[in-house]
Amino acid sequence: MIRKSKLLPVILSVLMLCACGSEESSGEPTGTTTTVTAASTASTASATAAAETSVSTEALTSAPETVTETETEAPSETVTEAPTETVTEKVTESVTRKQTEKQTEKQTEAPKKPVPAEKVKGKTAKAVFEELTLEEKVGQVFITRSDALIYDDFADHGVNYVDDKVREALKKIPLGGITLFGGNAKTPEQILSFTGGFQDASRVPMIMTLDEEGGNVARLANAGFPVTKFPSMGKIGDTGDPEQAYTAGYTIGKYIKSYGFNSDLAPVADVNTNPLNIVIGTRAFGSDPVMASKFVSRYIDGLHAAGAMSCLKHFPGHGDTIADTHISAAVVNKTWDELKECELIPFADNLDKTDMVMAAHIALPNVTGDNTPASLSYEILTNKLRKEMGFKGVIITDGLGMNAVRNYYSSGEAAIKSFMAGADILLIPEKISEAYTALLNAVKSGTVPMSRLDESVMRILELKEKYGLLG
Repeated sequence: MIRKSKLLPVILSVLMLCACGSEESSGEPTGTTTTVTAASTASTASATAAAETSVSTEALTSAPETVTETETEAPSETVTEAPTETVTEKVTESVTRKQTEKQTEKQTEAPKKPVPAEKVKGKTAKAVFEELTLEEKVGQVFITRSDALIYDDFADHGVNYVDDKVREALKKIPLGGITLFGGNAKTPEQILSFTGGFQDASRVPMIMTLDEEGGNVARLANAGFPVTKFPSMGKIGDTGDPEQAYTAGYTIGKYIKSYGFNSDLAPVADVNTNPLNIVIGTRAFGSDPVMASKFVSRYIDGLHAAGAMSCLKHFPGHGDTIADTHISAAVVNKTWDELKECELIPFADNLDKTDMVMAAHIALPNVTGDNTPASLSYEILTNKLRKEMGFKGVIITDGLGMNAVRNYYSSGEAAIKSFMAGADILLIPEKISEAYTALLNAVKSGTVPMSRLDESVMRILELKEKYGLLG
């Protein structure tokens, strides 16, 4: 079933926090100089770099040595005018103030550290898999934000600590991972308590992830954390030197690891081919697909050298769109052969090295024959990405609470349709309880075969094993 579109004010949709980074400002950083400040609480040597060091874009060339790894029809696409900075700033300030005041009543200080949850035994994916209950298997499929566990929505409530309410919610919905947004990040000490608290509270070690691309989409760097700030990937691409992408990936990977994260929802593998694009733009490395692919490859190498998971996004390519899927449906009218000539190149070239691929919510009617978003399309995820392109890693959706999905599907419908299309991880449903319950009941009833669930759970656990999370 497909539910009727909701009428949501565009300005609130722009402020909605979601998986591919729209909470950040769309403006470019000014100038070419960025500030590097040492992280006092970092657990790795790289996070103790000299404080207040000024680094120019040109100076990014000194990369560290590489470390070797052992439906209703979607509305027609129209140009969406971004809200003016002044209005956005005023609304953001008002909303943030109200949310902060509300949350202060609930979480005023870090809770005392509880006794860690009983952990699964066995360091291999297979050993852990054999211990999981059905409820835990279904939980592995979901990654959402901490706020959703308490409030069961898609909004930012500033949940910054793992307290008794969060721990009780995790018992009911044993998530496979947590993703962080700017509203969840306050101080280095708080983040270490936050990530450590989730790992302590979970029986199965979690994927702790965030959007830390660099530039305007960097949850920690743009929240004032003492870490290296990089310009947009578009500016790094402008240098013509892929080693600068390696430096960015390695440095970002090191500092997110020092704060307890093991995965980065990066790099952006889109090709910036449409000047009217309001959501990708300079988040991409450039408009030349072959050049962009080289930068994507080296960014992944940097993340891996730092010990962090990588995620190519937004498959099969969000660069040639006008609409923003955070706000509304977006359509790409190219054929599959046309996509292979441009948008698919950075993906195809790097499928053998990335850990995850994020599926976009864009509709591709000349590929699928309808307006189903790619993230919910069997043709795109299974027939194209898995079978034709041979991807063997984890497929993760973009945030399922984004308007391009939730305007047409309930949380339960979206979860089941995306999972049956071939997605392994369902990211940030609009209502996590509804999505989790729907998928659990679908498995119990046989609507979703147990073999389909086991397939994805094993992929997720094998990824966790690869990065040492199960040991």
